[in-house]
Amino acid sequence: MKVLGITGGVGSGKSKVLNYLREAYGASVCQMDETARELQRRGTPCFERIVREFGREVVGEDGELDRAALGKIVFADAGKLERLNEIVHPEVLLKVRRDIREKAKENVRLYVVEAALLPVAGRELCDELWYIYADERVRRERLSRSRGYTGEKTSQMIASQPGEEMFRKACTVVIDNSGTFEDTKRQIGEKLKI
Repeated sequence: MKVLGITGGVGSGKSKVLNYLREAYGASVCQMDETARELQRRGTPCFERIVREFGREVVGEDGELDRAALGKIVFADAGKLERLNEIVHPEVLLKVRRDIREKAKENVRLYVVEAALLPVAGRELCDELWYIYADERVRRERLSRSRGYTGEKTSQMIASQPGEEMFRKACTVVIDNSGTFEDTKRQIGEKLKI
């Protein structure tokens, strides 16, 4: 089984690439952000540790984590963000490793792990790391059209993520997703050896 890491900035088109890999290549896809959210649901060890660390004010009226309240705390203090990552990242990596082993037993040929921060947290899971690149103008247009983001919101999102240089340095393959998706599919076909 090949384990492929997919990363890139917001608006680069990672979701469309993941759907294509699932449909055209039968890939099993794991989005690390979704896995992290699952592991932080009420009643889980991660949830309990986060509440112990950051206080009851990060719990919403529904008893689940209030992501906005937690975000205000951790994005205002790098030390607190690091602490949150120390709680969550090891659990996510453990769950993904287990899932990779299970899918290998099921004879899955392609397992795809996706996360914007994959080069920082989780690159050791992957045989190859691919950067889905898109020109900033294209990313802004996509985010405005698909998510209704304002220019200011898009600028904040882009600024909060690692820069292009880090992605290019960490990844073995760059897929330029700025043009037509037909062109993107051609590049994937040329690079994907399974």
